[in-house]
Amino acid sequence: MAFQNRRSRNPFMNENTFARVPRVGFGEEAMSVHGTVNKSFLLLVVMLVTALWPWSMAAAGNFQAAGGLVEIGLIVGLVLALIISFKPTTAPYLSVPYAAVEGVVLGSISAVFEQRYPGIAIEAVGATFAVAFVMLVLYRTHVIRVTDRLRSVVMGATIGIVLLYAGAWILSFFHYAVPFINGGAMGIGSGPLAIGFSVLVVGVAAFMLLLNFDMIERGVAAGAPRYMEWYGAFGVIITLVWMYIQVLTLLGQLRE
Repeated sequence: MAFQNRRSRNPFMNENTFARVPRVGFGEEAMSVHGTVNKSFLLLVVMLVTALWPWSMAAAGNFQAAGGLVEIGLIVGLVLALIISFKPTTAPYLSVPYAAVEGVVLGSISAVFEQRYPGIAIEAVGATFAVAFVMLVLYRTHVIRVTDRLRSVVMGATIGIVLLYAGAWILSFFHYAVPFINGGAMGIGSGPLAIGFSVLVVGVAAFMLLLNFDMIERGVAAGAPRYMEWYGAFGVIITLVWMYIQVLTLLGQLRE
């Protein structure tokens, strides 16, 4: 499965996310946690709606068309994500299109997995939101505190995973598959090493959510402009997409 090597990741929200945007002036509206939560929910709804399109195509037996949407969606999604990342002022205008494109990608990938493993999609959705809820509780209750050390470890691990998948993708052009990433059934790695790696990636994605929550609160405290609510929501969505695809992969590996 070619798209296995090009997952969505969240390198966009880092230590300088809010340092490079202006503070609100007198009479201007500032970023709020409530506003960011509402926008995150809106983006989730958009993803759900657009995911139904490829899902219905696959349900009708047109798997080839549904699969073809993945490649297009990945390219468009990457372009939008890079634009939003480097120019946060575009987040209010491009976050919804980004969520729509990611919904198409997730719907297509989920349909492929669902065909082979009936019921796996709803399990992956439930597991993803369960992990997200647990991480939110741990963050709000200060059981886990986001320190400079934690940020460094999580960002370092994320960059390492990105480089690893990029390397696996390049090697695929030379007809070499990294066994624990893209070998085995359906193009996903199989065996204990592959399962262990997937668990590690899910864990890194879960801790990335903590960094997302922390960055949003720091943006609010710093008086970031209101459009950064969209940027914060965009960052959360990227992490959830990454986590969902990896959870889906992990469940597929376990079923194998």
